[in-house]
Amino acid sequence: MLRLLKLLVFLAIVAFIGLTGYAYLGDMRPDAAQQSVPVTLDAQ
Repeated sequence: MLRLLKLLVFLAIVAFIGLTGYAYLGDMRPDAAQQSVPVTLDAQ
């Protein structure tokens, strides 16, 4: 039982390190694209 608990703690630590590394090293910037949309105003 203690061996299973140690395995779960180890996996949680590895997952936390992996998530932290992905957050710092992963490219999460959105793609920049200019958009132009014509607008028709029905003002009287």
